[in-house]
Amino acid sequence: MKKIISFSIVLLSIVQLGLSQDFEFKASDIEIAYEKFILPNGLTLLVHEDHKAPIAAVNVWYHVGSKNEKPGKSGFAHLFEHLMFNGSENYNKDYFQALESIGGTDLNGTTNNDRTNYFQNVPVSALDQVLFLESDRMGHLLGAIDQERLDEQRGVVQNEKRQGENQPYGMQWDYLTKAMYPKGHPYSWTVIGEMEDLNAASLEDVQEWFKAYYGAANAVVAVAGDINPDEVYQKVLNYFGDIPAGPTIERQEVNIPIHNGDTYQVYQDRVPETRVLFAWNTPEFGAKEDLHFDLISSVLSSGKNSRLYKKFVYEDQTASSAVAFQASSEIASNFVTYLNVKPGQDADKLKTELEAEINKFIANGPTEQELKRVKAAYFSGFIKGLERIGGFGGVSDILASNATYHGDAAYYKTQLKFIEEATAEDLKNTAKKWLTRGKHILVCNPFPEFTVEKTTVDRSKLPELGPQKNSRFPELQRAELSNGLDIVLAKRTGVPTVVMSLIVDAGYKTDYLSSPGSAALAMNLLDEGTKSMSSLQINEKLQLLGASLSTFSNQDLSNVDMTTLKQSFNSSLDLFADVILNPIFPESEFSRLRAEQINNIKREKSQPFSMALRVMNKYMYGENHPYSNPYTGTGYEETVEKLTREDAVKFYDTWIKPNNATILVTGDIDMNDLKPMLQKAFGKWKKGAVPSVSFEAPETNSKNTLYLMNRPESEQSIIIAGHLTEKYGGLSEVAMDQMVSIIGGDFTSRINMNLREDKHWSYGAGGLVLGSKEERPFIVYTSVQTDKTAESVTEIRKEVSEFVSTRPATMEEVEKVKTNQVLKLPGQWETNSSVNASVRNMIRYNLPDDYYQNYDKNVRELSVEDVRKVSKQVIKPEAVNWFMVGDRAKIASKLDQLGFDNIIEIDADGKPIVPAVKTDTEIKN
Repeated sequence: MKKIISFSIVLLSIVQLGLSQDFEFKASDIEIAYEKFILPNGLTLLVHEDHKAPIAAVNVWYHVGSKNEKPGKSGFAHLFEHLMFNGSENYNKDYFQALESIGGTDLNGTTNNDRTNYFQNVPVSALDQVLFLESDRMGHLLGAIDQERLDEQRGVVQNEKRQGENQPYGMQWDYLTKAMYPKGHPYSWTVIGEMEDLNAASLEDVQEWFKAYYGAANAVVAVAGDINPDEVYQKVLNYFGDIPAGPTIERQEVNIPIHNGDTYQVYQDRVPETRVLFAWNTPEFGAKEDLHFDLISSVLSSGKNSRLYKKFVYEDQTASSAVAFQASSEIASNFVTYLNVKPGQDADKLKTELEAEINKFIANGPTEQELKRVKAAYFSGFIKGLERIGGFGGVSDILASNATYHGDAAYYKTQLKFIEEATAEDLKNTAKKWLTRGKHILVCNPFPEFTVEKTTVDRSKLPELGPQKNSRFPELQRAELSNGLDIVLAKRTGVPTVVMSLIVDAGYKTDYLSSPGSAALAMNLLDEGTKSMSSLQINEKLQLLGASLSTFSNQDLSNVDMTTLKQSFNSSLDLFADVILNPIFPESEFSRLRAEQINNIKREKSQPFSMALRVMNKYMYGENHPYSNPYTGTGYEETVEKLTREDAVKFYDTWIKPNNATILVTGDIDMNDLKPMLQKAFGKWKKGAVPSVSFEAPETNSKNTLYLMNRPESEQSIIIAGHLTEKYGGLSEVAMDQMVSIIGGDFTSRINMNLREDKHWSYGAGGLVLGSKEERPFIVYTSVQTDKTAESVTEIRKEVSEFVSTRPATMEEVEKVKTNQVLKLPGQWETNSSVNASVRNMIRYNLPDDYYQNYDKNVRELSVEDVRKVSKQVIKPEAVNWFMVGDRAKIASKLDQLGFDNIIEIDADGKPIVPAVKTDTEIKN
């Protein structure tokens, strides 16, 4: 029960380095303050204080993963992770239900080869409840697991497996796992497991798994946020102290198989293009050479200046993507690189060229400039993660991971030191040592004595919520430049990042006045070169600044976004302005990006969900409507093929004007400083006339019509059902948000509980109202196993119809989603990017500046009548149309029995497929 070690306050002295454009990142500049405690039962507790928001992250790691399974028992670690969410002996309900009701965000559980973790962010007032829940399922679970729950989650996991394998390249990791590790090696089976092993899993198997690995001594609990370490220790001791340590576990030693010579394997999948992949066995996670491979992968494929991207995607334009990464695991890792070969290119030739690029790196290593760039990117990514207390890469995740894998929560310092000290010669030697071995062309002390502590926890009920703290949304400050450019500042202190966005009233809707795909291509081209910098120079400068920049559109807006570090804001703003004001739209870049967009369209037409999203708008709005083009914004192959560089220039000249735009900045900066900086950067930008997009009423006549897209051999069917509803502001948006949460927005929504938890036909199902300023689609969506397609349609119809008739929203449901909505707000606005996204939403829909300050009040005042009223305004069962992607041969006969007014088969562009007409001779025969 003694405090073991205490570290100083977080030092990010890197923010005091000044404003030079090139930064020397040092591991010694980065320190995560935490206190470590070891409970008498062996449980490790790590506590980090962060008072920027009234939230707490609880991250529980168990040192058990799929490598602890035995042959024939694959998938147990992941299956058990699912069972941990179904309730415990003293809270025998779905854990998502409990966590949603107390405002949980960033909540989930994951399993890999080596560990299983469970994490959530909650208002600090709910900390006791989360500790109760986590301790109850650690120490009091077995009595709640029965055959029914095992069968339920077995079905969910099997649908998760089907969903993954149903995606393009979905079987890649299954083949690679078996090829890289010999039979019997702890990594020779996939984490999700084999179908037959999952089918054979018994209740006794599951119980023995829990007894073997879910003891307190095999767990790390990391708590971060608006908390006091000593208080947290007392709470954790109280809730977890009576849980037995569990049996001692023998740790597996590093075991890196020798791959003798190259091996070759070919398989087929429903994909749009050939993929050529190399994989090598490499050192274990956290070793110096493992970190070297992180840098090597970045040199090869991170950013436009990376070797593989530059050669294959940018210059040769023979591949649509070039990827390299180090897949790090505890006892062995894999270095993987692959190319997606563009249609019409010689895959064998690219395989030879890829091998030549790897050999060139082995022979010469990286340049000093390459090494400097990727080190900057590594440190920048790590620093940005420190802004968050929970979730993947957040502070609690970093501490728990290092404590679990390395027995030292501060081991991240060693890894950062490996990065800092790595030389070009080091990377060359590491590559030579490991990448010249065969490839696939696909670690004892006396046992400690443990005791348990008496507890005063009353496990007959959940602890009461503590005092609630209000969410904090920054007040907005506004200004305007003389050329009409609006400025909106959301000032947030104590955060190392600054996010800025140029928001232009344009978006995909403007394609109505030009050609489908124009807005997407023009915005994609915007950052591909300025009067003073090429695309590659822009990319290199971004990496040196620790910044990222993206250009994109949605239905209503076109955007230029930049996230940077506070200390490099001045230089980043100069680059931001240069991209916006001085684009040159190079012809060579245009041709490359147009080809990429056409290839993206082909990929969309091969992926089940995007296939449906591409055609949905056409039949919801009618063809003569600004929203009628594919929802993805990419357009059609034939329309994009006809676009010219002049079309991109015309889009820019027509829409990208200061009087049609807003600059939004979120970060630690004053308006008195910001406005002069923006005046200097954008003051000479000339305003001008901007056309308007006219929205007429959608011209659609169909209802209860099924639009079916055939995808032979598809293991699942994608179902989207919906219709248009009021434009933004036409009804109570606050009430509609809660309505959507009840029917399909939350994990515990009616539709997901029906199709996933009750029927086990789907990995997930839901509903939402898609964002747009004018009339918007209300949709319900799911992917289901093929043999339950028709039955799923029936269940969706029932849920939608009963929601506005015999089973309207209940008081209990409304209060649950209201409470969840209010309590999760503090965690929702933890990062500058999340605040920025909310302000962008306010700008898009002309919301008042105090909208989010008043949001919790407006939610609290909602009545069940308000939600029922808006439900009847939004949901029109008789107006629903259906969009489905699946294997027609296996599902068509049952679909005919569902009473659709019409079933129309369409192709991936949404065009009706007309059956061939038989000749007289064929009819007679």
